[in-house]
Amino acid sequence: MNHNHNHPRKSRVERHAKDYKKRRYALILLLSIIVFVIVAYSAYLYFRTKEAVDSTYDNSAHVQIKHGEFNGKNRFAILLMGTDTGALDRTDEVGNTDTIIVAVVNPKKKQYTLMSVPRDTMAQMIGTPNFQVEKINAAYSIGGAKMAMASVSKLINVPIKYYALVNMKGIMRLVSYAGGIKLKPMLSFEYGGYVFKKGQLTHMGGGGALAYSRMRYDDPEGDYGRQKRQRQVITTLIEKTVSPGTLTKLDSVLTSVSGSVKTNLPFDALQQIALNYRSSTKKAQNDYLHGHNATIYDASYQVQSTEELQRVSDRLRQELGLKSELIDNNETYQNKRNKERGFDFNDPETQDYTIFNDYQNQIQEEGDN
Repeated sequence: MNHNHNHPRKSRVERHAKDYKKRRYALILLLSIIVFVIVAYSAYLYFRTKEAVDSTYDNSAHVQIKHGEFNGKNRFAILLMGTDTGALDRTDEVGNTDTIIVAVVNPKKKQYTLMSVPRDTMAQMIGTPNFQVEKINAAYSIGGAKMAMASVSKLINVPIKYYALVNMKGIMRLVSYAGGIKLKPMLSFEYGGYVFKKGQLTHMGGGGALAYSRMRYDDPEGDYGRQKRQRQVITTLIEKTVSPGTLTKLDSVLTSVSGSVKTNLPFDALQQIALNYRSSTKKAQNDYLHGHNATIYDASYQVQSTEELQRVSDRLRQELGLKSELIDNNETYQNKRNKERGFDFNDPETQDYTIFNDYQNQIQEEGDN
């Protein structure tokens, strides 16, 4: 009798338990699908991003990277170059590097330093078969990234193993995908159809940022003024690109600029830098080589005094945690010979400067001794 009375209740309990199990299994299945989709999409983004970065990798300038080199504690230098190709009707495959900046990342101070090297700086081309002196911006077009890094490194006696090169189209796209940048122009001018007002906070898209950083001849400081604006754009862009909002669009950003960028930093190294050095973007130090106007072979150059080369070398080596060393290179040799002939580095006027081709003989004699 009791058995017959309790049977329906037991069935309801069983049905309830069965329904609960079904809902639980459905929930677990749903969660599993969600997790799978997230993992799959993350993997997709990873490989898409990796594919985009891999397409920028320059194997011809390959350098061995030690394990733990980018662990967030080590300091490093990278040569940043911008070519005048890829936009504004400039289609040359390899152009001179109008922008040359040595960037030193110092996690100990949580800062990075940008040191501009004027494009017209007289320098020995390191890696040519014969002794050759040109403007420093020709190094990349003559011998690629290896020659550019070696020539800048020799000029200021600072070890440089890594580089990143971007053309004008890449700069425009990078700024655009970052949602533009906001900065206060250093001076008022019009260029490329854009109007800039000194001190007025201005939102710039890719085209505006490029125009702002490219103008040269209407700046009272000439190329030095342009270098200041370039560093201003770069530091503002770095601040913007390390923000969470921009990092979520990393896949789109890298895919869009991959055809406009070259670097010898592989994907893993870039990933480690992005993860371990974000705190080093909090503060920026800006500086540049202060040169003197000179005429060499009827062409306009910037020549750097030995004292200025030493100052810049000391500053960057200190940021890298290296001891100061006495600058001794082709430029200091040429300076010495020209000063003997009356060249005055304190004279603001343009002077004739002679290149003495016996520098290589001097090096050979010192080596033999």
